[in-house]
Amino acid sequence: MPRRALSKQQARRINAAHERRQQLEAPSINAMATDDLTPQRGQVIVRYGAECAVMAINQQLYHCTSRQHLGHLVCGDEVIWQPTGNNSGVITALLPRHTVLSRPDYSGRDKPLAANVTLMVIVIAPEPLPSNSLIDQYLIAAELIGVATLIVCNKIDLLTTAAATEFISQFDYYPAIGYALLPMSAVPGAELTMLMAHLQSQTAIFVGQSGVGKSSLIAALLPDQAVQIGQLSAATGLGRHTTSAATYYYLPTGGGLIDSPGVRSFRLKHLTLNELERGFREFAPYLQQCRFNDCQHRSEPGCAINAAVTAGQINPQRLSSFHSLVNQYCTG
Repeated sequence: MPRRALSKQQARRINAAHERRQQLEAPSINAMATDDLTPQRGQVIVRYGAECAVMAINQQLYHCTSRQHLGHLVCGDEVIWQPTGNNSGVITALLPRHTVLSRPDYSGRDKPLAANVTLMVIVIAPEPLPSNSLIDQYLIAAELIGVATLIVCNKIDLLTTAAATEFISQFDYYPAIGYALLPMSAVPGAELTMLMAHLQSQTAIFVGQSGVGKSSLIAALLPDQAVQIGQLSAATGLGRHTTSAATYYYLPTGGGLIDSPGVRSFRLKHLTLNELERGFREFAPYLQQCRFNDCQHRSEPGCAINAAVTAGQINPQRLSSFHSLVNQYCTG
């Protein structure tokens, strides 16, 4: 039997109860609880169904279930949980998320993929040939949720020096906008140290087309990945599910990395024109200067964006990408 939808009043009561629970339980969270049953903070490392692996403040993993009213918890969530014995516990509250990376499901509703991400690493490579439109979609998602970005040009060593220079030059306008771009080799050497420096103290998630080498980069960054997976499996009993669900890994230099299968089919949700405009950060100084409030920056007279393109302040390829994405996400 389908579950009956909650009324607005019922939803408000549940949310209010959730907030009261957070207020009551949060003050009792200290550096380390002396009572094994004292509620404490934790972080969701992996979720499968209603079960989660939670990293506690004592750096131990616990197998936890979550209360139904908390909704869909995801990797990276910060939570309040209470031990119940035998290396297990129950999640009683979800702490506010700073950022949420999501994608629309088949019904068009947003499905969270990961929480509290601070850096999106966009991986491209000479093969498969990258799409500037796809890169821009990732950048838009990052802009709209307030996440920093890094574009990694992987597998550069597969090209001749001249071909590598030509390949990277296709994307040289991104650093001019303010997006860092890092060339990488298929077998990382010194570049891996540079990538690690970008990831330090961040919670990063890697996105990009299949075949660009995300898994190889993650394996190089996580020499103890198999150990961490084994610890997850042993602590939670989730077994193979720890490798088929979004998982948080701790980086040896500090920070963390979320490996999420969900980003393989990542796409934007339906956007308003204003949301799409905000996704192009270089448009910001000109958006209030167009003659018409509903300007779509095509051939309208007095368009400040088109004037900025003519003046060399906005790359024409970015405006072309904007128009393509308007047709894809702002119609219907």
